[in-house]
Amino acid sequence: MPTPVSTVSAREAYQVLKDLALGTRAVQRLTPAVNSEGTLLGVDGWQITLMTHQGAVKGCLCCESPDGRTGSYDTWQRFGTDPVSLLSAWEQTQIEALL
Repeated sequence: MPTPVSTVSAREAYQVLKDLALGTRAVQRLTPAVNSEGTLLGVDGWQITLMTHQGAVKGCLCCESPDGRTGSYDTWQRFGTDPVSLLSAWEQTQIEALL
């Protein structure tokens, strides 16, 4: 029987974003929008794709941890929580300034 793959929780992805906003983690890679809605961030081995619109962060599309676990908008929405919705207004503003 295959071992179930654990996923990145919304809370875990939020903590990476919060640390980024607080300046305790550095953006290692900041690419242009991957499409019209998403911006890919590399943060200490994490890959996070944020949903953006006109410079504002609207949500987190997906996240991959350094150990290969993933989380996505679809997974988090089942539980009604997106990592970006857990950010304070100040934290979200700090991340938007990085974009």
